[in-house]
Amino acid sequence: MYIANSKTWYLERLIRLIAGIFVLGSVLLGLFVQPGFFAFTGFVGLMLMIFALTGFCPMSIILYAFGARERCRC
Repeated sequence: MYIANSKTWYLERLIRLIAGIFVLGSVLLGLFVQPGFFAFTGFVGLMLMIFALTGFCPMSIILYAFGARERCRC
């Protein structure tokens, strides 16, 4: 079983947190406000797949600019 280190907020962990917040928020908005918000859920899923396949992630660029760094592989 794999358990991630939860003592530090490294870049990859922040990306997963923000993606989860975006997905949960857009699903709730889609259910209770306007079904068009489900398109944002699809966009987040698409960007997660692009990140997994290519390594390109606009959110990681933004977070890196704000000081988030990758997990130490020491």
